[in-house]
Amino acid sequence: MIDERYELAVGRIRKMKNEDTVETSFRDFFHKMAEFVLMLDELRALVSDGTYRNLELKELKQWNHRMYHDILPGAYGTSYGNPAFAAAQFGREYGQILSFLYTELRGCIAYVFEQKTEYLDIVYELLIEIYNQFEEDGKPQTGRMKESIYWYASDYCDVFVADRIREQIEPAESFAANMIQNSDLNDLRYLYQFGEYISENELRTAEHLLELPEDLICQMANVYTEGYRMGFVNTGKDLAKKGVVEIRYVLGFERVIRKAIHNFGEMGLKPVISRSGVSVLTKRGHLKQGYYGAIANKQYEYDHRNDQALFLDKKFVERKLEVIQTTYEHHREQAAKAAGPACIDMFGETPFSPEQKEDVIKLSKKQEELLLQFYSRQSQITNQYIRGDERSFTIIAYPVPEIGDQYEEIFDEIIRINTLDSKTYEKVQQALIDALDEGEYVHILGGNGNRTDLKVRIHELKDPSKETAFENCVADVNIPVGEVFTSPVLEGTNGVLHVSKVYLHELQYRDLEITFADGMITEYRCGNFEDEEKNREYIFDNILHKHKTLPLGEFAIGTNTTAYVAAKKYGIEEKMPILIAEKMGPHFAVGDTCYSWSEDVKVYNPDGKEIVARDNSVSILRKEDVSKAYFQCHTDITVPYEELKKIAVITRDGKETVLLEDGRFVLEGTKILNEPLKNAGK
Repeated sequence: MIDERYELAVGRIRKMKNEDTVETSFRDFFHKMAEFVLMLDELRALVSDGTYRNLELKELKQWNHRMYHDILPGAYGTSYGNPAFAAAQFGREYGQILSFLYTELRGCIAYVFEQKTEYLDIVYELLIEIYNQFEEDGKPQTGRMKESIYWYASDYCDVFVADRIREQIEPAESFAANMIQNSDLNDLRYLYQFGEYISENELRTAEHLLELPEDLICQMANVYTEGYRMGFVNTGKDLAKKGVVEIRYVLGFERVIRKAIHNFGEMGLKPVISRSGVSVLTKRGHLKQGYYGAIANKQYEYDHRNDQALFLDKKFVERKLEVIQTTYEHHREQAAKAAGPACIDMFGETPFSPEQKEDVIKLSKKQEELLLQFYSRQSQITNQYIRGDERSFTIIAYPVPEIGDQYEEIFDEIIRINTLDSKTYEKVQQALIDALDEGEYVHILGGNGNRTDLKVRIHELKDPSKETAFENCVADVNIPVGEVFTSPVLEGTNGVLHVSKVYLHELQYRDLEITFADGMITEYRCGNFEDEEKNREYIFDNILHKHKTLPLGEFAIGTNTTAYVAAKKYGIEEKMPILIAEKMGPHFAVGDTCYSWSEDVKVYNPDGKEIVARDNSVSILRKEDVSKAYFQCHTDITVPYEELKKIAVITRDGKETVLLEDGRFVLEGTKILNEPLKNAGK
């Protein structure tokens, strides 16, 4: 039945390519869509019979370009994937709908490689349905087109969304894990078997890893997997109850991932490696979650971040939540075995500051509220079956070749940073914590043009001999080593956070300023755009994640001056991922605390003291109404050392203890951290 539907759909689309039955102004769009489908049909035949796997590298590169060329920056200006171009051709409303259809169709590249014929049937039939409306009505009512899209989303939610959940908890369904374990990784042709866009970054990364000795690959994998294991040990969670680890990474690191899979296997964990979502039903904005290749065009991804606004309403939200709940319930035992994600991030690409376009699909205020309600309830359902107090994670990052001519040298330096001696930092950081635990609040003051002037209130300790407010964070879940952090008391946390330039969730911010009153965001601005309203919209969408306000969920002091000096040496400060950048100065996370969904799990520092600052006045609301406690976001913002005038602890009797001054550590027991800084300018 599935194959028959496929043949019927492709047969109809084949005719579409040569028909002149729709209005002239729309004809080119449908002809191009038909050409795209027929190209995928040709590709599907090559993948199915094994021919594609055996093509020469040159031919695979040609195919890869053929699949993605129309959305690459050089062609995007006249691509129907560009809402601005589509709106110019058809008018805004028609342009938005057809650009959405074009984008949803592009997801079929992944379905061809994973041989998901049913998915192809579903999307191709949507294309035919919209095409038929143009044949019948000349220029159909946009409401009729949106209705077709609505029922596409609603009817097939239990296919796309349910399968997505299964792929994240069922090892047997891991297309990528099978590829990694069974491919010849010495033959770079394997990279093209995933169906992702492959750039020089992925090719050169894989080539570089092939040049590294096996013991270094093992070291990289061991740091990654041991950090994951220690996340369970340090929080007293039982890894033996788990059976599945979700691996997230960027293509090119397969040699490390293969070794990591072996290591996880020795812990009793099988891998699931699910592709980052390619459908409007499985994506979350422009963000990537899962495995993926190069992002062919970040502006394209950003332009389509709110496409679900075409159909999002309360009925659809309830439908999707019902599918999520039902799927988890049917796979309750398997979901309980999920141990949490293990992530390898990449960094080094040119920082991206998107264009804010008027013609993109936007959520209404009502839809923004619905979406926030959906994410809240989705996280509650997930936590019901994959309990936060039983799972952990780890994350580590490496550079890609785009970082510059010194790529190999930088890569080696990051390996060194990721394997710094934790014991040395543990001792130094304890000195910081001892001083911080005596304070009522911490005063952070910017310098050298930085306008930060913020007082962060610290959790009061009932028994300082047994309790602490700050976690002594060494290299376990959050690699590399180098920070002490706390969940601040919101009441009494006031002031301004400012940073001249920062890169968050793959987006660049310039002159970012956020104001807090009693720990909650009250004002915000940046300097990315001339129009202040666009600046506010940019922050609202991508830092506040459409919430009216967010709490200051974390305050930390980064101690990894070695990483800071490396960034300065190679001129890659703005390219550093937040994972490393947060260790290069004080940082402030807006959103949930680091302990979200596991606040009741007791955690201890290496000195045996319990970290009691796990809650704030927002997260504690979970006791009454869990929907009010969490925001499903956590964004770290770092003030670099050179923008610091002072960080001081103020005790309850008014005494000031200075920790850092003019970008240098001055507290006794921490001055060793200044040693790398002596070479910062060399």
